[in-house]
Parts: sequence; C-alpha cells; structure tokens
Amino acid sequence: MAVLVPVFMWAAVPGLVAAAPQAAASASSPATAAKPAKPAAARTNNMTVRPSVAPLVNKPTVLGKPAAEPARGKAVLPTSPALSRTVAIPTTQAFCEQSVKRLPSVGPALCRGAQLTDNGGRSVQGQPFYQRDVVSPNPQLKVLVIGGIHGDELSSTSLVLHWIQHASQTPANVHWRFVPLVNPDGMLRDVPRRTNSRGVDLNRNFPTPNWDKEAPFYWKGRTRSDPRRYPGPKSLSEPESRWVHDEMERWKPDLIVSVHAPYGVLDFDGPTSPPQRLGRLYLDQVGIFPGSLGNFGGVHKRVPVVTIELPSAIRTPQEAEMRQMWLDLLRWMGERLGAN
Repeated sequence: MAVLVPVFMWAAVPGLVAAAPQAAASASSPATAAKPAKPAAARTNNMTVRPSVAPLVNKPTVLGKPAAEPARGKAVLPTSPALSRTVAIPTTQAFCEQSVKRLPSVGPALCRGAQLTDNGGRSVQGQPFYQRDVVSPNPQLKVLVIGGIHGDELSSTSLVLHWIQHASQTPANVHWRFVPLVNPDGMLRDVPRRTNSRGVDLNRNFPTPNWDKEAPFYWKGRTRSDPRRYPGPKSLSEPESRWVHDEMERWKPDLIVSVHAPYGVLDFDGPTSPPQRLGRLYLDQVGIFPGSLGNFGGVHKRVPVVTIELPSAIRTPQEAEMRQMWLDLLRWMGERLGAN
C-alpha cells in the first residue's frame, strides 16, 4: 500500500502517470522479488458448493466458506463522475498517446509498431477495442491474448503490447489475436479502477453454470459485497464481457491467455497439463470463481485458459523477463498443444 497511494495521486495529474513505474521500481525489483505467498482463498479446501461440471484439473473451488476474498492491495476507488472522467480513444493514434502517458514501459515506437486496428467491439461508453492479428504462413493454433480486463492493472496492457512485438519477431505456427485493453472505461479514467463504467467486475460476469445463484452468493458471502468485485445484475450484462464471449464463439480459439496483476503467479484452467512456469512466474492455481473467464472458458468450454498474474499492476517485468515468459509459453504450446 505504501507504493499504491502515490500512484493514484499521480494518475489524477496529467503527464505524471508515466513516471509511476520508475518510482515503484526500487521498491520491488523483479530480479530480487521472492515468489509471493498464495492468497488465502487459494488454500481453501473446505468447499460445499461445486461447479456443475467437474474441474478438468486438480484445482479447488473457492465457494462455500463465508470469508472475504483477499484484496489485491488496492483501495476502493471513487466512482462518481464528478471525481473522475474517462479519456476518449476514438483512433489508434489516441490510444497510443494515452498508452505512452499512462502505461509502464510503453513508448511511441512500441505502440505504433503494434499496428492496432479497431475490431468493432465497444465498451459501455462506446470506446473501441483495438487488436492486432499476427498470422504465420502455416498456423496450427489460434490463440487469443487479452489484457486490461481489470482497468487498474496497467501492466497487463503493457505486456500484451510487448508480446505483439515478440510475436512479429519469433516464428511460430500460430494465428495470434492480441487485444491489449478490454476495459478502456476502467483504465482510461483519471483514476483507473478495476471495474467497468457501470461498476461491474468483468471477470465475474461470464456465464458459468448456475451463475444466477453462485455469483451473488460468492459476492455477498466471500467478498462481503466488495464493490470492486460486483459480478453484475446478470451474466454477460456488460458489452465488454459479451465481446469476449462472442469472440470465443465466432473465432473459436484453441487457447486463451489472459493477463492480470499483481499476484505474481501463473494460473491455469483447462483440459491439458498446465505450464509449470513462465519466466519467474510459477504455477499456483488459485481456485475457480463464479463468472470468471478461467472458469467459463477452461472448465466449462474446455478451452485452455492461461492466466498470467504479473507481480505489479503499475510496472512491467524487465524486457528480458517478458521475452523469457514469451519463449516459455511457446515451448509449452509446442509440447502440449502442437504448435510446432
């Protein structure tokens, strides 16, 4: 918390957010940080409510015990329009301008080189979703990589932009689809926040079986009605989660990689053996949640979902580490999914 408070202050002052990663770097260098302890929810084994489809990996559900979900070290952010506004990104140029100002380790050349295009998706406030497809001459897999589903996890969008560059430079028999920012309304506020502009946690809004009962029960019982984890009035109530859901139906990816922060672990849901590590992130399966993308995609749709939890929401790993994570992902895909 000692690092996050000043970051929120900087975020409210134009031009200062870009300096936040440097201010935080000395506090927790990725070269020396120890692997964080597993959140309390990850150690929960006393479960009474289970998903309607059995998990496909040896992974506990986290429903049933009325205790608060572990906070990610972030304060509950203001929601009043009078206190915060969202910057518009009607063009890729506007997106890059804001990315350079707000995101850690993102410069103009990196964002321009991503060659993003408007994919037609829109947020609650009408903000466009931008994507980049990198396609090999002989693709054997389709992989969807998304970042920024939680608006206050700035490093997730940065990593996706860096990985676009790596995909362009590293041959692989893959059709990549990168969407760096799925929650622009949350991230492009004066004060970024986890939820979208209607206060919904998009990663609790996917239509897992029994969502109508399990999602409200979990939110009220496990999180004690934490507004940062509100699952919404019904599943797929939000255009952002609907776009991800519909893209899965339209494009039918063989793998989904969802980038988050700041647990500093690697999570996995799905029908194959998970990767044991990506760079310095080690496998630590933290449980399944009603309405999460991992639960919906990995457990119920049988599409492997790799969830990357970066160690910090406000800074990226070093360049060499981001590349090693990328190479480890490619190696695992070749071994387990046939992306040779």
